Amino acid sequence: MEQQDLNKRLLLALVLSFFVFVGYSYFFPVQKPTQTQESVSTTGTATHQTPTVTNSTKVAPLTAQASMHNKAPIQQGSPLLAELKSDNFIMRIDEFGRIAQFELLEKKYQGDEGVNLQILGTDMVKPLEIRFSDAKINEEAFTIPYVNNGEKVIDVNTGTQTLTLTQTLSSVVVTKAITLKSTGEYTVSVKTSIDTPYFITPGHRPMADTSMYMLVRGVLIKGEDNIINTIEDDDAEGYEKFNHAKIASAFDRYMASLFFDFDKGLNVSVLKQANGDPLLFVQGTEDFMLHAYIGPKNQNTLEAIHIELTDAIEFGWFSFLSKPFFAVLLWINGYVGNWGWSIILFTLLVKFVLFPLSYKGMMSMQKLKDLAPKMKEVKEKYKGDPAKMNAQMMDMYKKHGANPMGGCLPLLLQIPVFFALYRVLLNAVELEGAPWILWIENLAQMDPYFVLPLLMGASMWFQQRITPNNFTDPLQEKIFKFFPIIMTVFFIYFPAGLVLYWLINNLFTIGQQYFINYMYAKHKADNALAHKKQKD
Repeated sequence: MEQQDLNKRLLLALVLSFFVFVGYSYFFPVQKPTQTQESVSTTGTATHQTPTVTNSTKVAPLTAQASMHNKAPIQQGSPLLAELKSDNFIMRIDEFGRIAQFELLEKKYQGDEGVNLQILGTDMVKPLEIRFSDAKINEEAFTIPYVNNGEKVIDVNTGTQTLTLTQTLSSVVVTKAITLKSTGEYTVSVKTSIDTPYFITPGHRPMADTSMYMLVRGVLIKGEDNIINTIEDDDAEGYEKFNHAKIASAFDRYMASLFFDFDKGLNVSVLKQANGDPLLFVQGTEDFMLHAYIGPKNQNTLEAIHIELTDAIEFGWFSFLSKPFFAVLLWINGYVGNWGWSIILFTLLVKFVLFPLSYKGMMSMQKLKDLAPKMKEVKEKYKGDPAKMNAQMMDMYKKHGANPMGGCLPLLLQIPVFFALYRVLLNAVELEGAPWILWIENLAQMDPYFVLPLLMGASMWFQQRITPNNFTDPLQEKIFKFFPIIMTVFFIYFPAGLVLYWLINNLFTIGQQYFINYMYAKHKADNALAHKKQKD
């Protein structure tokens, strides 16, 4: 295969892979079943599974295996025992000692009609639910409510506050003390009057986001070996176990309900729900202290709690690039104070770092354009001898300093950069509600007037016009001609921050192309003058 054809086919493959990666979520959105893991019976209870743990893991006694169908009440409508309030949220605790709902009060999270965002699914397993291995105790635990002898409404703005709840069962008394800070960080102290095996969960992942973007949703466990394991919705096996884990997080796009322990670690089991979603459980003890957080996955908030907690911010496949990109964006925004201008400056920084490679690639494409007539002659002359034709063409490339793969290198580098930034701008909660200029009031949402996508498409079209090409395959040429139109259609629904990045990237590329065209013309003129002087 000729090197030139390989170059074009590689470019075509990259274009098609882009559409597969980005377009799949629009044409084949994941349809989640509305039924949860609960199987409602005629008695008004729901059947759950308690996570099973084998002796070999030493996570829980053998008795944990005996209760595969312990009962728990339907999640909706349980009476509330307390409300813990701050300026930014309200945490509601129900009669079974669970976080019934976590409501965000900040304006940027409000819906179109000014309705506050409630991040927990109404019929999902709630954070701080306890399941006992003993079936009798477990049945009582979801029949006999906790008692709150303290305040019903607690203000945590004045400082850390503690809510203490007590549940008196026939054979065990459970005391659950929830100590909450205004940041959403809290601790849970669970004490049982006798040693009986139980599990406690951070709950089903938050249900705050319903978008159809290609997002990572599910659970995240950071093990004692510092390896981050992510189990997405639909992918749970039901037997995953992690001893001495540092983080156990249930998360969606922007929100998380998580437990953490960076000293002793947590013994975590993953339960497979009926719809395939994962549900985390942590093994408790007779006197158990649990560190936790619930709320937005804000980088600064999590870092203030513990630096390792920022690993709970998941960017998917390209985390190895997304995390440093996000760190740079945060650093820039710390000085600029506006995410739109921060994205523009970040784009300029990326173009500056990649400019040496872009320069070589663009210069190579100019040389290939000039060599196109000579290459056509070689093809005609040696069309019956492919080996000799390729040898002649390679000699021609070497003689004129042209690299047939050089034009592809900038694109190869740009694709992972784009995908990594795609993940950052989709998953970074800091961009939610972040305005830029005039009509762009939220960089995490689509441009309401489609100005940025249309400008982006126009810039791609103009970029194609001034970029040299030497297509010989009509199909490839047609695909690339329609590429700006197809991309514009896709980008209409993309977050404005991502479209802004791509638009600015195109504008800088156009500027680079004009500079390269000027430099190449000057290079040719200098060579022609030098050649003339040699002849004279």
